Amino acid sequence: MATTKPAADQAIVPAVSSNGSSQRLEIDRLFEALVKLEGSDLHLKVGQPPIIRVKGALQPLKAPRIDDDEMNRLCKPMLNDRQHKILEDEGGCDFAHVATIEGVRWRFRVNLLQQQGALGLVARRVNNKIPDFKGLYLPPGIEDLCKFDQGLVLLAGVTGSGKSTTIVAMLNYINQNYRKHILTLEDPIEFVFTEDKCLINQREVGQDVKNFAIGMKHAVREDPDIILVGEMRDEESFMTAIHAAETGHLVFGTIHASSAPTTITRILDLFPEAMHSALRSAIAFNMKGIIAQKLIRSIKPGVSRVPVVELMTFDVMVRKYVLEGQDQLLADHIKKSVRNGMQDFTVSLKSLIDQGLIDRNDALEIAPNREALTMLLKGIGVS
Repeated sequence: MATTKPAADQAIVPAVSSNGSSQRLEIDRLFEALVKLEGSDLHLKVGQPPIIRVKGALQPLKAPRIDDDEMNRLCKPMLNDRQHKILEDEGGCDFAHVATIEGVRWRFRVNLLQQQGALGLVARRVNNKIPDFKGLYLPPGIEDLCKFDQGLVLLAGVTGSGKSTTIVAMLNYINQNYRKHILTLEDPIEFVFTEDKCLINQREVGQDVKNFAIGMKHAVREDPDIILVGEMRDEESFMTAIHAAETGHLVFGTIHASSAPTTITRILDLFPEAMHSALRSAIAFNMKGIIAQKLIRSIKPGVSRVPVVELMTFDVMVRKYVLEGQDQLLADHIKKSVRNGMQDFTVSLKSLIDQGLIDRNDALEIAPNREALTMLLKGIGVS
């Protein structure tokens, strides 16, 4: 039987703009390869050929290794003066890059970094169309978190776990169903919304507003109903989000945590222990839900990866456990609350297997509890 080479094992064809000229940045030919090969990420490192991530796996492009001169020639033309200065001062910078590929404008979230004295790049392709919950294979309980008038909703997961895509889908659901004002504060802006029923203002840190703190100071005076605050990475960002939730806004944010229950610990770790009691109270009475997710390779034709989702909503018992510091009881409560819209990773994996979206062995490999998933697949346990 004939075999086919991996998609990435192809020569790079120089990109040509829709008007037939080649007046684009040289790096855009690599972004074109990323789009055509349906990759999610582009990696450039001195001494290596360009590498893209396809269906979760890194694959080198059939191209020469990049040297220092070529790396600088490829990357630095993308930067404006402010970004040049950030790169020099901080050793890295984030920004959005737009490239026109066969007449279609594509956005990429780019991070330039210095490593071992050389420049490097990691870029994420941003989907042009914002998929709905069904198209992302998200659980139905996600929709309910979009219907609150105020509170805090967090997306937890590692880098590249699809958090941004899920949040954008949630905001677009609100955009399609309610007449509200959505305000985003992003660094950089990834998805650009098309207004439907909502008024939407998207502000980019560094371009539209000097920094996050000033942006949030302005936000509460700009009459928003929903605020996207981006990543919770320090005391200031979390307290600002909580304050916005307390003052009548529905706030969305992301955080690096491995599961919904451990997100509580992750938040507390941002603060000194003396503040933990007050923080538990603030979390218990303002948090509406935590969605933790990771991506897994799909076996369905035309589907690259799908999210494995853990969903914890703040019902009476979750609030009680958070207030009393009994975080170890949260995971078990999620398992017992499937019929109330919650689910853990095990239930999510079984659902994806049942839908024919993922391979059983792949699911068992990433399952937090292999035995529990095996039992569930045999019909023993919560269904």
